[in-house]
Amino acid sequence: MSSPHDDLDARTREALAAIPARPGRSESDELLAMFDAMAGSRHIDVEARRLRERGHGFYTIGSAGHESNALVAAALRPTDPALLHYRSGAFYLARSLQAGRKLEDGLRDILLGMMGALDDPASGGRHKVFGNPELAIIPQTSTIASHLPRAVGVAFAIERGQRLDVRLRWPTDALAVVSFGDAGLNHSTAVGALNTAGYTVRQGLGLPLLLVCEDNGLGISVPTPEGWVAEATRRPGIEYFAVEGDEPDAVRATATLAASYVRTTRRPALLHVRMVRFMGHAGTDVEVAYRRAPAISADFARDPLVALARRIALPDLAGRYDEIGQLVRSIGDDLIGARVHVSARTVVQPLAPRRPAAIAAEAGRYADADTRHAVFSGRLPEQQGELTLAQSINAALTDALAARPEMLVFGEDVGVKGGVYGITRGLANRFRATRVFDTLLDEQAILGLGLGMGVSGLLPVPEIQYLAYLHNAADQLRGEAASLRFFSNGTFANPMVVRIAGLAYQRGFGGHFHNDNGLAPLRDIPGLVVAVPARPDDAGPMLRTCLAAATVDGQVSVFLEPIALYHERDLLVPGDRGWLGNYRAADHVPIGSALTHTQGRDVTVLTFGNGLRMSLRIAALVADEGISLRVVDLRWLMPLPVEDMLREADATGRVLVVDETRHSGGVGEGIVSALVERRFAGRIARVSGADSYIPLGDAASTVLLTEDDIAHGVRQLLD
Repeated sequence: MSSPHDDLDARTREALAAIPARPGRSESDELLAMFDAMAGSRHIDVEARRLRERGHGFYTIGSAGHESNALVAAALRPTDPALLHYRSGAFYLARSLQAGRKLEDGLRDILLGMMGALDDPASGGRHKVFGNPELAIIPQTSTIASHLPRAVGVAFAIERGQRLDVRLRWPTDALAVVSFGDAGLNHSTAVGALNTAGYTVRQGLGLPLLLVCEDNGLGISVPTPEGWVAEATRRPGIEYFAVEGDEPDAVRATATLAASYVRTTRRPALLHVRMVRFMGHAGTDVEVAYRRAPAISADFARDPLVALARRIALPDLAGRYDEIGQLVRSIGDDLIGARVHVSARTVVQPLAPRRPAAIAAEAGRYADADTRHAVFSGRLPEQQGELTLAQSINAALTDALAARPEMLVFGEDVGVKGGVYGITRGLANRFRATRVFDTLLDEQAILGLGLGMGVSGLLPVPEIQYLAYLHNAADQLRGEAASLRFFSNGTFANPMVVRIAGLAYQRGFGGHFHNDNGLAPLRDIPGLVVAVPARPDDAGPMLRTCLAAATVDGQVSVFLEPIALYHERDLLVPGDRGWLGNYRAADHVPIGSALTHTQGRDVTVLTFGNGLRMSLRIAALVADEGISLRVVDLRWLMPLPVEDMLREADATGRVLVVDETRHSGGVGEGIVSALVERRFAGRIARVSGADSYIPLGDAASTVLLTEDDIAHGVRQLLD
């Protein structure tokens, strides 16, 4: 019994051989190049399965049946940024040819990825993706259209960069193209991206985005209802184009029309290409288990490669197809034994290539007093000296916006209103709506805009209104933001500082959506930096560090701001002004560095956020009992300041971890583990919040960490 790939290869060859050549016919080099790209993609799919059978290949989701996307590539420019579906292999090869490369160059690129080879230009052997900085193809690992919000952001950045006169990675007249499957269309990220695109147009803003739905009618084994894609993709503000994938002239003409519409109007369009899928979903997929044989065979009548060959009708296209097949097999054989990753060190290298000296230099570049404090010319008398946490963050944002023309601040309510807590108050008036602006209420869209801006050359600072609102969009950080350097081998980055109002202890306003102490979704994202400024005098320097790291290393950071401390002024007693701080305009705080506030000798308290203020209050309380605490603000939760933790722990030999997050999955787990793994020999205890959502009103105190808990933990360590 023949395998699916052998069957497809034989059927393709027979169909090509049966096409009668038209005497005296000539054809354009472009169509022949498209044939080569489509044939190359077909052979790569066949070769991928053969390599896997021989133990040399690791990826068998192919593009067979989708090859007419090569004609979509031909309608675009090789400088148009592209975010490609995993079945867009022919698009990749067509663009490679457009850029003046040889067919074998593109074939080698893809095969290197399938083998996990170090020389893979897309990911450096970390995954099979279509990507290449020389071809303006941004690597995507998405299988569920989670790359669409970023694509909207890239298109938005093209227009916004031109308005700001900021030089981007793409030409000023470029358009962004993103391809995805019909099943992915149903995912919330795709629905949100389409909604955001239409919403942007309704706001009167430009968005040069071409969305390409490659519709083969199946999501692995689940059929897409007839007519669903045509109905679901018709959205206000998005022009709709449709074409059959086995009609090459129509695909080329329709794709050209759609691209021209986007490029000239600077408005989005959706190109719906109806396709077929050969050889099932992937190499392990037994298609006959869920599709009848006649339906599978009927798809061959809609083969886009054969359809293009009929259109060309030159002699011996079957021979040309075979020559390309021999080339693919030859490249595949040559690559067997190619260098692959053999150590964790090389695998993780692109994740966080932190350069502290360069970050410090970048953070200090804007220390000239003439560029600072312009917003404070109208300060109230009581603001002249010390500021609250909220005022310090506002000051730091103001200075950064004044110094960095590529920086944008955006999110729900951040513009005219100035944010729910007034953190961005006055910024929109000073820097205008081109740089500080409101978005629609969709966290996936907000982060996606930031991702597209960052990869294009802007410096995005999106705000997520509450920590709990992040959770429905966490994959934009996990699967898209923090992973881009990893899956592009460092050739692409999306620098971004995500401001999030979070943690608990709000008074007069609560419920778990506004009091959220769950940080577990952030703690396991490789390469992510999580900063928690508790003190006003730390807020500006820490934000400055995050912005500098974004600029220098393409770092993605979460700047988590404790809501309950925003407007706090006092520490021990009302009116003592112990929680105000000076604004340190020129300073920065190195990533992963803690700050020791008290030099006690009995117990070291490792804490952060609201825990810092509570621990300092307890330090004053137990001092009356003759107990001296060494209170350490960790400041950075990823990466943890492990060396500082150990030094301060050794100073007393006793450690109390004061963790306001939940007991299970909380930050304290990582702190304790780090101490144990580094063989801290002293005593360790931990106090934390309960494993619970936070209820409304005074009931919140029943599940949150309290000052009494901290005092009890200290005394137990000394018993």
